[in-house]
Amino acid sequence: MTCDKEGAELCFKDGRKISLPLLTDNMGEEGLDISGLRKQTGVITYDPGYVNTGSCQSGITYIDGEKGVLRYRGYNIEDLVKHCDFVEVAYLLIKGELPNLHERQMYQDLLNRHSLLHVDMRNFFRAYPANAHPMSILAAMVASLSAFYPEMADRDPEENIDLTVTRLLSKMRTIAAYSYRQMNGLDFVEPSYKFSYCENFLNMMFHTSVNDYHPDPLHVKALNQLLILHADHEQNCSTSAVRLIASSGANLYASVCAGVCALWGDKHGGANQAVLAMLDAINNSGMTIDQVVAKAKDKNDPFRLFGFGHRVYKTYDPRAKIAKELCKELLGTKETNDPLLQIAFELEDRALHDDYFISHHLYPNVDFYTGIIYHGMGIPENMLTVLFAMGRLPGWIAHWLEWHHDPSQKLGRPRQMYTGPAERKVVPLEQR
Repeated sequence: MTCDKEGAELCFKDGRKISLPLLTDNMGEEGLDISGLRKQTGVITYDPGYVNTGSCQSGITYIDGEKGVLRYRGYNIEDLVKHCDFVEVAYLLIKGELPNLHERQMYQDLLNRHSLLHVDMRNFFRAYPANAHPMSILAAMVASLSAFYPEMADRDPEENIDLTVTRLLSKMRTIAAYSYRQMNGLDFVEPSYKFSYCENFLNMMFHTSVNDYHPDPLHVKALNQLLILHADHEQNCSTSAVRLIASSGANLYASVCAGVCALWGDKHGGANQAVLAMLDAINNSGMTIDQVVAKAKDKNDPFRLFGFGHRVYKTYDPRAKIAKELCKELLGTKETNDPLLQIAFELEDRALHDDYFISHHLYPNVDFYTGIIYHGMGIPENMLTVLFAMGRLPGWIAHWLEWHHDPSQKLGRPRQMYTGPAERKVVPLEQR
């Protein structure tokens, strides 16, 4: 990061002037440093949704929304999906480099070793109603991890953090699988050393004593790729929540719990569930693609077309391209085509050739196909956001660690523009 002291000058009508340094990052993108603005002028910036505000310097993920580029630690998402599994990408995000063969095996063994849950935590699951949303269970259980696996004051701080990170990364999938089992009234299945990270999750989800379940290699591949696609995405809502909570000095479990809660909303992690519900509604209603597109364009129609457009990407989401091909590979193995997939293909084709969608940069995003893939794997709709959280976990951890080691970070405390009443005097109760 370089700084040009003569970057920009802000002039006020009353004659005041202030110089704003221009920062340039490693990819040549520029930003104005306004960190001293209020101290020097008494003025703050107004930026709803932080659309134009950079909250930190980060070396984890790079996005070029205009060109459709996504990189983790310098590696293009396409290369990572093609050549790596989720454990390797998690290692990359958390440790900063891809593991070699020995490091990969050691990390896999370490994750397996810490995959079991404390027996008392297992008992917690049985207290939840069968219809409880799995995201509520996930958030509560992640926060509870700090009670069962507290940080040890006599341990080396760096070693302690590494142990906490590994525990969380490993136990998150166990919590997710147990949430599914609780919803369906099934006994819990223990993780096994015989399986890889993704195989273990699928086995914990679907194995029973009366079926001869073996994780489908194609499903394992799909899960690996989907988790990689979701592993990080710069300063999104949930990652910003993790960083904000971390800025208070909260531990990793509490910070990630905040990320889980932020991800829950249908404008963020719940979007793939909303896409699946939308496609199902279109299929059941018998609407034509022309009717669906017309409803989406009508500003007076409450209908929303989920899975198109993105805050950052102004072109085709690179993750969506990968998910689309994975969708074809997974569902193409069935004797009959999935009707939801056919609707999705037709909607995408219309959008890519429609001036309205093109002019508004409404291209398919990652959520458009991921729900269909999970649906094809037998994973229910209310588990989709849980799977998103599993994938995003390495990114949350990486950002928590980055904040933890960044001496320039401060307690997060945004300002506001007050719109309430001016000063008022309290009238005694008997006179009101």
